[in-house]
Amino acid sequence: MTVARDPFHAFLDLHQAPVSNTDSGPLHGLSLAVKDIFDVAGYRTGCGNPKKYAESQPALKTAPPIQKLLDAGARFAGKTQTDELAFSLMGQNAHFQFPINPAAPQRVTGGSSSGSAAAIAGGLADIAIGSDTGGSIRAPASFCGLIGLRTSHGRIPLAGAMKLAASLDTFGWFARDMDTYEAVGKVLLGDDAKGISLQRPLSFEWLDALVTGPDEAAEYKRLPAIAAAIVGGPQPVGFSATPDELYRCFRYIQADEAWAEHGAWISSRDPQLGPGVKERFDFGRTLSAEDVRRERERRGIVRQELAELLGSDGFLVLPTVPGPAPLKDAGHDALLDYRERALKLLCLSGLTGFPQLTLPLGVVHDAPFGLSLLGPSGSDMALLGLGRRILDATKG
Repeated sequence: MTVARDPFHAFLDLHQAPVSNTDSGPLHGLSLAVKDIFDVAGYRTGCGNPKKYAESQPALKTAPPIQKLLDAGARFAGKTQTDELAFSLMGQNAHFQFPINPAAPQRVTGGSSSGSAAAIAGGLADIAIGSDTGGSIRAPASFCGLIGLRTSHGRIPLAGAMKLAASLDTFGWFARDMDTYEAVGKVLLGDDAKGISLQRPLSFEWLDALVTGPDEAAEYKRLPAIAAAIVGGPQPVGFSATPDELYRCFRYIQADEAWAEHGAWISSRDPQLGPGVKERFDFGRTLSAEDVRRERERRGIVRQELAELLGSDGFLVLPTVPGPAPLKDAGHDALLDYRERALKLLCLSGLTGFPQLTLPLGVVHDAPFGLSLLGPSGSDMALLGLGRRILDATKG
């Protein structure tokens, strides 16, 4: 299924099947695009791999969170591209024509929720569903100038979705404006737990230092100042783990869980995995149980330490990614370097399971650059409220 005109290669060209929705509700009149790792009744779930698509059968049921949105009045617009088995961050699936970043056409969209981000940035849908394991909501949102929330781990159940790394996988969505974003949040998230009030901004200077160059650093200095006018300036605080330690911990756990989930399927056939994806699965195959056990222990320490720092009222202010999206023709080594640098920023939310919101506040080299707010577990709606205040202030 495709929209009538898709100049950004956001949607998959699939046989149309009827998908019913409610004719009224809080999302009535809004179109909904769905990343192709989520089941939609009548459609095969291809997960970005042609062999996986060929072997699958049309889903009998729609994934529960998608069904909730349809029941709230959203209208299904089609399934969108995903990076292969959701195991990439750049939006360049070797099996498909790459989606185009409408906000910066010479740059990547980001992945693995590549098609969903392109659909929203290009005005082809009002809401687009994605997932975030390592950064696949936050990075594409920053690259394409969108709002994107990595939700608290487990807050929105992932039944009816392909798993990549279960202890890291989360549900997310894209929208161009906060009215739409919060409307979806109210349907899927409900209210936060009592006692959460985000009033105490914090920062880790070693995360801020991960921006890539002088132009990025200059723009990043400006962004917290925008937020500070609303929430106050962030207080620098220390943390025991280094970026390299956090990245190693995330990489080992993700690769181990991804191989446990997909290794048997990969080993039993030749799925012709694309470059990068193949190597990441191969890495997961080689990990020892002792290495993974050690990193899981580290993860527990990281989560406890960050929870104590944030309490119920603190939140981190940090760059979403190191800078604007890389150029599409940057080359393998440059894209890999950017990916690893980005994951050092992105992995803290994944390791802890805490929610992180990226806001489209910055511009570098004529391309979007997001500012992030990371709150304690369960503070998803509070983060959206905080984001609304910051975005509203920029309109004045």
